[in-house]
Amino acid sequence: MKYAFITGANKSIGFETARQLLQQGYYVYLGSRSLENGRQAVAQLHAEGLTQVEPVQLDVTDAASVAAARQAIGQKGTGLDVLINNAGVSGALPQTAAATDVATFKEVYDTNVFGVVQTTQAFLDLLRASAEPRIVNVTSGLGSLTLHTDPSWKYYPVKTAAYGSSKAALNMYTIVLAYELRDTPFKVNAVDPGYTATDFNHHSGPGTVPDAAARVVKAAVLAPDGPTGQFFSDDNAPETGISAW
Repeated sequence: MKYAFITGANKSIGFETARQLLQQGYYVYLGSRSLENGRQAVAQLHAEGLTQVEPVQLDVTDAASVAAARQAIGQKGTGLDVLINNAGVSGALPQTAAATDVATFKEVYDTNVFGVVQTTQAFLDLLRASAEPRIVNVTSGLGSLTLHTDPSWKYYPVKTAAYGSSKAALNMYTIVLAYELRDTPFKVNAVDPGYTATDFNHHSGPGTVPDAAARVVKAAVLAPDGPTGQFFSDDNAPETGISAW
């Protein structure tokens, strides 16, 4: 059996990602900032007959919380095969480069960048013990420099100074980490689940949660000959060269 830890997994894409991994036989540690919300999510999965799951309290912006989650999972003795950094925030909108308060940048980066870094670093030792470790960083097309400089891209006018730049930073972190781990069994990738109808965007996206989660899961279950250090997005402009699932 393989074991996965998903941050921000008590609802939306994170929750559906947990469901799909459970359906593939994984044991899932379901990360939730609120332990009670995590327990409710686990209860729902149990009601569906998916029982190989348990909640883990995790606030990725709190170093003590991250350390406690690492200790709790480490004490299980199961190891860890997959880390999915799904937790994220958008910050107050709109976000112009000229006027957005630096406090908004700090808030967004704290979760979307620094939270990913400290969570990943905390769990690297457990992942190193796996025969096929996988790290999936959930990103956004709004963090793609390539797409944002192509006027033919359908979301070209959607510019978010804090959120978009935080995801660009996350993409770079993914590339650097994958490079450092290039001679190991690790596969480290950034996946844009697409513009999906969730609470995150007031259900304005055209995509479905199951389809979005399927993109994340695909990176989580990569075969040994799968890609690493890649940015995957189906929201591509023509001729961008960006990989699509």
